[in-house]
Amino acid sequence: MFNRKRGLRRVAAIVSISALVTGCGILSPDGPEDEEPIVVGTTSAPSTLDPAASWDGSWELFRNIYQTLLSYPSGATAPQPDAAEQCAFTDTSNRVYRCELREGLTFSNGDALDARAVKYSIDRIKDIDVNGGPAGLLGSLERVQAPSEREVVFHLNKPDATFPFVLATPAMSIVAPGDYPADALREGSGVVGSGPYTLKSYEDGERAELVRNDRYKGFAERQNKAVTVRYFKDSAGMVKALRDGDIQVTYRGLAADDVITLQGKEGKEGKEEGLQLVEGTGTEISYLVFNPEDPWAGRKEVRQAVAQVIDRTVIAHKIYQDTVDPLYSMVPKGLTGHTTGFFDDYGDPSIPKAREILRDADITEPVPLTLWYTTDRYGSETAKEFEEIKRQLDASGLFDVTLKSRPWKTYVAGYQKGEYPVFGRGWSPDFPDAENFIAPFVGEQNALGTPYLTPKITGDLLPRSRRESDRANVEREFEQAQQIMVNDARLLPLWQGKQYVAASTDISGAEQALDPSTIMMMWQLQRKTSW
Repeated sequence: MFNRKRGLRRVAAIVSISALVTGCGILSPDGPEDEEPIVVGTTSAPSTLDPAASWDGSWELFRNIYQTLLSYPSGATAPQPDAAEQCAFTDTSNRVYRCELREGLTFSNGDALDARAVKYSIDRIKDIDVNGGPAGLLGSLERVQAPSEREVVFHLNKPDATFPFVLATPAMSIVAPGDYPADALREGSGVVGSGPYTLKSYEDGERAELVRNDRYKGFAERQNKAVTVRYFKDSAGMVKALRDGDIQVTYRGLAADDVITLQGKEGKEGKEEGLQLVEGTGTEISYLVFNPEDPWAGRKEVRQAVAQVIDRTVIAHKIYQDTVDPLYSMVPKGLTGHTTGFFDDYGDPSIPKAREILRDADITEPVPLTLWYTTDRYGSETAKEFEEIKRQLDASGLFDVTLKSRPWKTYVAGYQKGEYPVFGRGWSPDFPDAENFIAPFVGEQNALGTPYLTPKITGDLLPRSRRESDRANVEREFEQAQQIMVNDARLLPLWQGKQYVAASTDISGAEQALDPSTIMMMWQLQRKTSW
């Protein structure tokens, strides 16, 4: 994500999952025509409505209004056909990937969704080539062919066993050629897609009204007729709306205080009547990015000194009340290849060690650093987190930190232009593989808008790992890649989040609604007529 980074935290039942699933009197998918929309709140508003521009949390909307060749039915951890009827590599070297489309697919406006439309959609991502955009996911793609109406063939320039995962990301959403320019982003607030829902109306930063797309053909079994997504600036407003009954579900941006209260932890209020909390181990991460073009952040010794000072445990406990875990690798716990490289190399926070690193580089005065964060993306604790980072760095006597912030939409534009010396990002995985916590951040073009040239990773380790279809056999390559990233300290992992979904007790399906990238599949949500 995300930047994906995509908001931060994920899902398992605090109320019993069996109770959520088996609650009596479930409303049928074909409920009454006057069924009110389920209203979902989030602090993760889209930055764009055009898939060719987005490598961030806009995907959360895209998953529900556009369609991809492959996707993740509930419970799946590997991509399965959606717009496609079947897909497979046709060679032994993982360089030719063929998909056959479902028969009779159309867009919401009635236009045919055929192989030509798929080719058009993928080609325009590469042709428009938005800085920090999804073209960075297509580095292994050489060309796309549409030899027949329902057949699409992808020719890769190198073996890439992860290519099906790329096709399953919402970045690869299929758009209608007649409505999306080939060489420019589409303007306006309308969408022409083929997903489970159509976008009935959209107010930027305020709300998106989704209604069932009667032309949809795919795996999604919709349990409701309509969903309205409301975008909040902070978690306080979102949780108030949940308690007031103005929204029924939240899926991004719950504050730690709200999680603790909803959990009914000792010393806090009991669990709130009428509300449920679903929690689970997540693979979303928070990290700092250092701009190599900045005179101070561009120096490795400065980055290493920051890494030596920052106390992740304090951040996780003091700011997030242990609703997140300290992270010492860009690859999170739970994925093959995870290491603890930053702890192994730096150990516990140490000001004397940081001072020595700087002195060896002839840096004896406090280093001026400007740290940027976004005000409305990752939850209300973000500002407190950066204030704590500033406090730690300033207290060392080795740094003089200035904090600055912007709303997400302008924040994205700023880091894509290289305006920030150091900035915070969150990352929700595009797909559940260690590759997706390394590849998006390296190379000339990446998700951060700041080139990170590391030939050993991009020219050797990643290509080697992509030849291996069995992802359990690539642990060594990812461990080596992470050690290089630890040595460079261009990216500094901070914490790994859990994902929490709060909902009113008359809603079921929340525990099945998040795909492996923690994107909510709105069609899983439904109302109960009774307990």
